[in-house]
Amino acid sequence: MTSKSLPSAQPVAALAVRTNYTMPALLALGILALAALPWYGERVEGSALSLAFSSGRWWLAPPLMGWLAVLAGWRLHRTSVSHGRVITVGALFGLIWILLQGFAVGMRGLDWAWFSVFGTVSEGQPGLGWGGFLALGIFTVLFSQGIAAMGKFRGDGFVSGSVWTIGLLVALFVFFPVARVLVSAFTGPTGHLDLALTWERLTATDIWGLGCLAGGTSCGVAWNSLLLAVLAGVLSTLLGLAFALLALRSGFRWRKSLQVMSILPIITPPFVIALSLVVLFGRTGMVTVWMETLFGIEPSRWIYGLPGVLISQMLSQTPLAFMIMLGVIQGVSPTLEEASQTLRATHWHTFRTVTWPLLRPGIANTCLLGFVESLADFGNPLVLGGNFEVLSTKIFFAVAGAQNDPGRAATLALILLTFTLGAFWLQQRWLGRASYVTVTGKGDAGLPTPLPKRVSTLCYATALPWAFFTAVLYLLILIGGFVYDIGRGNFEPTLAHFRTGFLVEWGERGVNWTGSAWDSFFTTVMVSGIAAPLTTIIGLLTAYVIARQQFAGRRSFEFMTMLSFAIPGTVIGIAYIVAFNVPPFELTGTGLILVICFVFRNMPVGVRAGLAALSQLDKSLDEASLTLRAGSAYTLRRIILPLLRPAIVATLVFSFVHAMTAVSAVIFLVSAEYNMATAYIVGRVEVGEYALAIAYSTLLIIFMLLVIGLIKLGVGERKLGRRSGATTDLITGAH
Repeated sequence: MTSKSLPSAQPVAALAVRTNYTMPALLALGILALAALPWYGERVEGSALSLAFSSGRWWLAPPLMGWLAVLAGWRLHRTSVSHGRVITVGALFGLIWILLQGFAVGMRGLDWAWFSVFGTVSEGQPGLGWGGFLALGIFTVLFSQGIAAMGKFRGDGFVSGSVWTIGLLVALFVFFPVARVLVSAFTGPTGHLDLALTWERLTATDIWGLGCLAGGTSCGVAWNSLLLAVLAGVLSTLLGLAFALLALRSGFRWRKSLQVMSILPIITPPFVIALSLVVLFGRTGMVTVWMETLFGIEPSRWIYGLPGVLISQMLSQTPLAFMIMLGVIQGVSPTLEEASQTLRATHWHTFRTVTWPLLRPGIANTCLLGFVESLADFGNPLVLGGNFEVLSTKIFFAVAGAQNDPGRAATLALILLTFTLGAFWLQQRWLGRASYVTVTGKGDAGLPTPLPKRVSTLCYATALPWAFFTAVLYLLILIGGFVYDIGRGNFEPTLAHFRTGFLVEWGERGVNWTGSAWDSFFTTVMVSGIAAPLTTIIGLLTAYVIARQQFAGRRSFEFMTMLSFAIPGTVIGIAYIVAFNVPPFELTGTGLILVICFVFRNMPVGVRAGLAALSQLDKSLDEASLTLRAGSAYTLRRIILPLLRPAIVATLVFSFVHAMTAVSAVIFLVSAEYNMATAYIVGRVEVGEYALAIAYSTLLIIFMLLVIGLIKLGVGERKLGRRSGATTDLITGAH
């Protein structure tokens, strides 16, 4: 249904509001947040209204006026479109006032002196509690309902609510903390604006120097980062594509095993992969010693630098590329390929002119994710970088090292964002405005076209050696947990490391989890189990809004969702501490800040996977449902989501695994009560207990493999109404 097919926007909007039975529930939740739930998180007990009228905290009362305005707009003007304006104004007033008083009144009194025009404030306030956060959410949803009632978003309250709610969440938990850190790029040591210092930081030789081209030792960190990101993004995408083509378009007997090998690296903490590479290829590594013994090759430190960092990043990024490309290849309609074959095209010509162009959205989004993730990764460059410095490690040492120069770190982060913006622009230019729709409402009984021989040969030549290399690497990791010290060549078998970390004893009161690692393991599973579904919901809903809705600032909104992914985790961790350690949002030291960090750190993956999948779905499917008077929420749930199952699996797996194995941001956000697995592992590595760290990683790998299997089983396969009779003979490498 297009906007032209509607008789007018306003009558449809009025109808939507008159039939919107969620308004009473929203109003009830709003008064619950203001009058019953604790407004603050700690130290001060009571709801907003009770504190306002009994404790003299008068600044908590005005949101009630906004709620009353919304109630009046709903009750007195429901038969007119103008009531939407009253609801909008009332909700906007409540929303703005909560944020205004939250930032104006600090822990010890007024932080903004001009706020005193409304009267004196004798005492401060702590951070918001459940009442405050619920009120923010309710006023946001009420505001979006008012906007829909005014005829915006075709009068669809669900679409309006999705756009404004996601916008508020992204602004609050992505833009706000990042901006708090990046503003220091434009200030000097005194905290005042200093553009000259900013320019000096931006043009430093160690950032943009080209000494390596003139016979020097190295180039600037910006060029190093750009080279690494391009190589990692392109190569991991091609590897993921090769694995996906072999899994879906070949007669390879061990396809299932190949898929397992392709996703193994994603379920391992990055530094464990780096440690395994050192054990294999370091100066005294196993492979290095064998090469010297057998062939007389002199040991070197080649693994420390660009090659080692590139290999480790390809290992960590290829699984995500594989999962995204798997869904994209599944979405390519065999009918289009069969039409090409009918016109006497060869398999190679069909692949080059039909299949490959239809894969461009998946390739573009996967390359973008790989590029951005490579820019932001600091764990692998920290362990394997050697003299090959990148922006992320520079940022880490500027913040956490002896320099203690947040302004320089913010400047380097600005360069990272510039690279990300450039990659985002190139992606949009490459995709253009072409249509990549392959999934429509029509029947599709075609069979996939066999891969051209040259393509299948290339896929085998790249995927199989990489799968073998991955298997060797993980065999080494598994062995490392069952020997005394694999790093020093002590291969004597032992279970001591597992007993230290994961001992279980029976006592008088039942099971006692006496191992030192159990607390961090249970906390990690709980936080990851909460964060993964939320990441998937918010990410795919954001992708749906971007792909299917037209509104002002849509492209800027899309780019803003990439901010948290484009900045190193260390900066994100520090940004969250700076932003959420003081009122109105005191979240540091809680489990909630870990969940929020993981949700919005990993959300871009859901957005890009969703956009890649949605680009293949014909909009006529949505429009047919809307024409039959189904709402957007029902259409999304019953029509769109079943067709997005590959994207759902990819997002769930990635978000859960990354929450389980994240290092950079977690280091700054964990607490004694909420310690994470990776923080525990890093602590063991710091004191030299490598075997215990590897043993913990082994348990995490086994556990996450089980969870991935359950995710795939729970989500299920996408059904596209195609024939499933493709035999091995039909999909073998063709001529």
